[in-house]
Amino acid sequence: MGGKQSRSLSDKELNEVSVNQRRKSAIRDDQPSLSSAAERIRRHATMHFGYSTLSLAMRGLDETPTELWELRGLQKLNLSMNCLCSLPPALSALDNLVVLNLWGNNLSSLPPEIGLLKKLRVLFACRNRLSEVPEELGSCTCLEVLSLANNQISALPSSLAAMHNLTKLNLSHNRIVHIPTCVYSMKGLVFLHLACNRLETIADQIQDLVNLKILIVEGNSIHTLPKTLCFLESLELLNVDFNALQSVPVEMYLLSRLGRLACHPLDKGLHIIHNPLLKPIQEVLQGGLSALYNYLKPT
Repeated sequence: MGGKQSRSLSDKELNEVSVNQRRKSAIRDDQPSLSSAAERIRRHATMHFGYSTLSLAMRGLDETPTELWELRGLQKLNLSMNCLCSLPPALSALDNLVVLNLWGNNLSSLPPEIGLLKKLRVLFACRNRLSEVPEELGSCTCLEVLSLANNQISALPSSLAAMHNLTKLNLSHNRIVHIPTCVYSMKGLVFLHLACNRLETIADQIQDLVNLKILIVEGNSIHTLPKTLCFLESLELLNVDFNALQSVPVEMYLLSRLGRLACHPLDKGLHIIHNPLLKPIQEVLQGGLSALYNYLKPT
């Protein structure tokens, strides 16, 4: 492969790979062309920032080329923006993968063999049709970033509690009613995104996520915030906009790192004004976050 970057895989070459991959009969006769197709894919794996990388993004693939699984040394694989409905068990052959990008396909499930990718640190499986996550994913204990946003997920398996290295978890735009219990065991979480689900409450166990800096739960149906949320002194961004909050915990003044009321979605601070807050909280907020904290602090 070498350090020299190659041009992107051409449509003509990729079509040749796909044609070879779909020839189910006369396998023995096809063996030379399969080898040739595998070599063409291998040539387009580049070294990028020290990682063996291959992108087959936006190629209209409805199946993964069989030859792909021969690239045992591959570390980063991008299969995003295709038409994939499933991944074969052969995925486990790529046991050196560090990053796997499956964003924007039609996947209804992930194969249990994904749990054999022990070196995986980043998994993007957002914008698919996933309704569940395999138990085996919990074996990927090196995962640091996991995005399952924009799917149809309502729960996570308890096995994911073993993901102690996870720092960023995106579960936004799913069908989650209760924050999965396993999430509260992910002590390394710094970023937790749960916007646009069906949450009505946040459990007291939220206080276990002591490293959390960003918590986004906007666009749910949350009526109250637990006072234990206010013990997360590392919080720099708390977005509870567009919920059903009428009041806030008295202990909220403890969240000193929020700093200010925020409006733009990416701004650090407290996002709360888009709620049916009752007086006097609604009026006090007109003076900003410091006014709210002064109001809440015990005299």
